[in-house]
Amino acid sequence: MNHLCLMLVLGLLVASLALFSWGQGLWIEHRYPPVGKFIEVDGLRLHYVEQGRGAGPALLFVHGASSNLREFTANLMPALSGTHRVIAFDRPGYGYSERGRGPWMNPSEIASLLLTACRRLGIERPVIVGHSWAGSVVLAAMVEMPEKISGGILVAGVAGHWVGSPGWTYDVASLPVIGALFSWTVVTPVGQFLLEQEIAPVLAPQPVPMNHVEKVGALLALRPQTFRHNVQDMSALNEYLQELSSRYDRIERPLQIIHGEEDALVPFWNHGRRLTPVVHRAEVTLIPQAGHALHHTHVSEVSTAIGRFVRSIPEDQSAPSTP
Repeated sequence: MNHLCLMLVLGLLVASLALFSWGQGLWIEHRYPPVGKFIEVDGLRLHYVEQGRGAGPALLFVHGASSNLREFTANLMPALSGTHRVIAFDRPGYGYSERGRGPWMNPSEIASLLLTACRRLGIERPVIVGHSWAGSVVLAAMVEMPEKISGGILVAGVAGHWVGSPGWTYDVASLPVIGALFSWTVVTPVGQFLLEQEIAPVLAPQPVPMNHVEKVGALLALRPQTFRHNVQDMSALNEYLQELSSRYDRIERPLQIIHGEEDALVPFWNHGRRLTPVVHRAEVTLIPQAGHALHHTHVSEVSTAIGRFVRSIPEDQSAPSTP
């Protein structure tokens, strides 16, 4: 009888926390609604924001882990939209883009999906810009579909695999059954209290800017299903990069590597540096006193480097994007 009562209490607790997480997810979406438009590609409804006009290749921004397109609408897009056509998407399963019900979508499939969306919007052969996790999307496009892009830019982008776990929350959330319970009962309520603490290492060595959590809609990543998508993507990336990196020597399009010298999360030595011996058209911009989120803390330096790189791409390698 005591065991039965204990199981009942535990069941009610789990159900209550899951219901609370569901309700908090609705509240988060009310607080941070979509800020752009939608386009359907291959049966998936994708959320995007587009700004600017400009001649030459457009810029396609792809966000990293635990994030959404607001990563760029608060900084690089306004800085570059005066001279370039710029577009950013929520990756499938993040922000307000649909994930789909099939197996994990790898970086190559994401690149193909977003480039197809760009073509439908009149953008041909953009320069693809990826932050952090999305460095894999940039490199996949450069290796497997160079004819669809004019070049690539890594902003603290991943390029190499790593040893060890990405973090204990990923380890727990990857477990059968327990992972789902953790995602639906713990992440949303507890994550809101720990959010700024978790963001601090991303911005380090700079302090977290005022209203940063609001500007980037960081709470959207704490919705249970979005969190599970992020765990799935992070858990699968290491093995994917081991295979992709063996083909980096095929890259022919120009590549720019922008990295913070103080980036401890995606260190330059294990990512950007490993590209320079094998990608002959790679150029490196290292920014002093910048960490992993240098597109937030060093907007002027990053946007200037991007603009300079895009202007350096020969015209015969890029096609003007039409509005």
